[in-house]
Amino acid sequence: MTTAVSASGVGPLLRRWREERRISQLELALRADSSARHISFVETGRSRPSEDMVLRLAEHLDVPVRERNSLLLAAGYAPRYAETPLGDPAMEALREGMERLLQGYEPYPALVVDGTYNVLAGNRGIAMLLEDLPEHLLAPPLNAMRITLHPEGLAPRICNLPEWRGHLLRQMERQIAPARSDALRSLYDEVAAYPLPEGGDERSVAAGEAPYPYFALPLRIEHDGRILSFVSSISTFNTPLDVTVAELAIETFLPADPATVKYLQSLTP
Repeated sequence: MTTAVSASGVGPLLRRWREERRISQLELALRADSSARHISFVETGRSRPSEDMVLRLAEHLDVPVRERNSLLLAAGYAPRYAETPLGDPAMEALREGMERLLQGYEPYPALVVDGTYNVLAGNRGIAMLLEDLPEHLLAPPLNAMRITLHPEGLAPRICNLPEWRGHLLRQMERQIAPARSDALRSLYDEVAAYPLPEGGDERSVAAGEAPYPYFALPLRIEHDGRILSFVSSISTFNTPLDVTVAELAIETFLPADPATVKYLQSLTP
């Protein structure tokens, strides 16, 4: 038996997610222990999925937690996932854990960002890289993408800026498509429009002449007359049950050559 549901309901949203993930109706049905016919009926609005089915399909489509709430609302159900502010007392253990992680990673840089790259916490390694930046870029909310790519920010100090800039923009593009976040799209449009500092291409060529064999694209950045090299790693939380937690990311910068290791360790008291 089928139930007529508005064409603007959950069905079209699920279809867009399925197409985004490039999964057929049959494949999704097999993953979700359903049938291709039922998936088709849900997507066309001929059948209203249960709350459990919405969550099951969202899980197999790897839908972000925030968007799972949107799917539930579109299907006529209450949101399942809370969005608890990071400063809430319930988040104390999480805050303390992240702080210990950041401190433990020193003297190497590490920071925590939210879903729109606002910096929520950082260690002394990050503070070192941000030395002497203009006050207007350091005013809250501090944004990692804006600080990195702004022509008055870190951009003039990054020796391989065209390559690093391209990496960051592609990273944002991958997030924008599924998230459909207006704030993220606005940030992308802003930072993508920043001009390259004068001489950026020439510095990139010179930086590429370094003999050290990097194992991943490095961030090569000038600090106090030295060229420091890092590769970045991003960590997120497994199976988050809160929107805030789902959108947190911890980015750590691993020294990519012995000279960077030696210099950073020399700064440790």
